[in-house]
Amino acid sequence: MTDVFRSLIMAFSMFSVIPMPRIQWKEENMRYMLAWLPVVGIAAGVLQWGWLLLCNFLSFGPLLFAAGMTLFPILLTGGIHMDGFSDTVDALSSHAEPQRKREILKDPNAGAFAVLYTAGYLLFFAALCTELPRTLTTALTLGLHQTAARALGALCSVCFPSASQNGLQHTFRDAASKKVTAVLAVWTVLCMGVLCLLSLPGGIACTAVFLLLFLYLKRVSRRQFGGMSGDLAGYIITLGELFMLFSYLITERIAAL
Repeated sequence: MTDVFRSLIMAFSMFSVIPMPRIQWKEENMRYMLAWLPVVGIAAGVLQWGWLLLCNFLSFGPLLFAAGMTLFPILLTGGIHMDGFSDTVDALSSHAEPQRKREILKDPNAGAFAVLYTAGYLLFFAALCTELPRTLTTALTLGLHQTAARALGALCSVCFPSASQNGLQHTFRDAASKKVTAVLAVWTVLCMGVLCLLSLPGGIACTAVFLLLFLYLKRVSRRQFGGMSGDLAGYIITLGELFMLFSYLITERIAAL
């Protein structure tokens, strides 16, 4: 079994609840793991597509459709990215020093801000999904959002300095091959290219969101936390999914006027 294939298995083992063969936790098996993270986004997109087809077949209403489109990707990942989002908004809301923010990230207890922001996120994402047409184009678009958001989180993980020498993000970053950054760049270009083919205004908007979030996390990770972490990667993946969908809907509505 090659390092590339073992890295794929480890990516699904770490970032999804899909059962995978047991792979030994060592550096060579994690070398390309972050390069495979976008593939988990493809799996989430396939799950959303299946739910869309089922909703059309059974004539489910828009609220039930939106609930499934929101929750199934989270269930597929075991909530790992949403956990990072919750921890990060809790830390940012503390307005504390970077060291204290890093301590909040490690705290297993959810604070009030984590609950409020997570509930707001889920409500907003579901509300956006009620506005989506139930078509193949929608399924492809959302799948590309899921894939691109994970490419964004992985890129931030390999490009930005780590806040700690002991966290998982530091472990993955150290283990990553130098080819991983190039592979993630290819994932990004492919996702944005196909999004532009499906809808030029929507694709341009998603590309802008991707770049702005990358620059935003570069600033936040350095100034607010003293470096990158796994929680911050989950935070930016979750924001990427939301704001790419939001920007896509806005540009599509404007283009239709």
